[in-house]
Amino acid sequence: MGSHLVDAFLERGCGVTAVDNFSTGSAENLTPHPNLTVVEADVTEGLPVGDEPFDAVLHFACPASPVDFATLPVEILRVDSLGTLHALDRALADGARFMMASTSEVYGDPQVHPQPESYWGNVNPIGVRSCYDEAKRFSEAAVAAYHRHKGLDAAIVRIFNTYGPRMRPDDGRFVPTFITQALAGEPLTVHGDGSQTRSLCFVDDLVRGLVMFLESGEYGPVNLGAEYELTVRETAEIIIRLTGSPSTIEYTDRPADDPERRRPDLTAARELFGYHPQVPYEAGLKATIDYFATAGAQPGAHRHGPRAAAA
Repeated sequence: MGSHLVDAFLERGCGVTAVDNFSTGSAENLTPHPNLTVVEADVTEGLPVGDEPFDAVLHFACPASPVDFATLPVEILRVDSLGTLHALDRALADGARFMMASTSEVYGDPQVHPQPESYWGNVNPIGVRSCYDEAKRFSEAAVAAYHRHKGLDAAIVRIFNTYGPRMRPDDGRFVPTFITQALAGEPLTVHGDGSQTRSLCFVDDLVRGLVMFLESGEYGPVNLGAEYELTVRETAEIIIRLTGSPSTIEYTDRPADDPERRRPDLTAARELFGYHPQVPYEAGLKATIDYFATAGAQPGAHRHGPRAAAA
């Protein structure tokens, strides 16, 4: 997501500084550009000092896959606590607009459907996903405090499931996993009976919404994603059909605290800045499959772009 966001700002003629420690990302996702500066650094240790103040600071730093929840829980907690505070301090010092990437995970396994921003969520604070869920909730609280008490121009965006080119095949989320398995002719591993639902947004739609929100001057929190809801099993079946794969579906144990349903209420995004997802579900999946089919055989492919960017 970060590398696509960098591309969008460069296309608008912005100067961009991308900060990433590349723990889950890759500089290979960034095309060299005269207006792009790439800094390899860890936001939990502070943001590098620059010669000029930024107009906007976007804090998108955090491993965000279920695989990462199991392998990088402390790093996730640090980046959405210390990292958030460092990014907030930099935005405050520069007089910059600040955008924080929160997540649909703040709603946990929701008891309200679809999820509006007014819903407080149903989160297990000590569960296997809590390192991510609660860290993002802390980040939102930190942004709210800086906004209320320090006057920071801030925006909180709750991002729902997003997919597209440059994802890792070993990301752990079901779209890259299913595509990788289908292209290899392997069984697609569906957790539980596959009846749990997700609403997937193509990365181009999400990035367009992020830029619109940033420029709107609104605070939020605002949901961004897509409202087209499918079961995980239906998604697996579509990917098998689009790839022409001989793969079958194999059912496995469902992870703890796996949300039963997930779909954003996008009313606020529509009314505040006119956001409407435009990429049809199957068209986005086809573009993602094409990327995996062509780039997937190359070493180092499918890695995420920068986890934090300032423009």
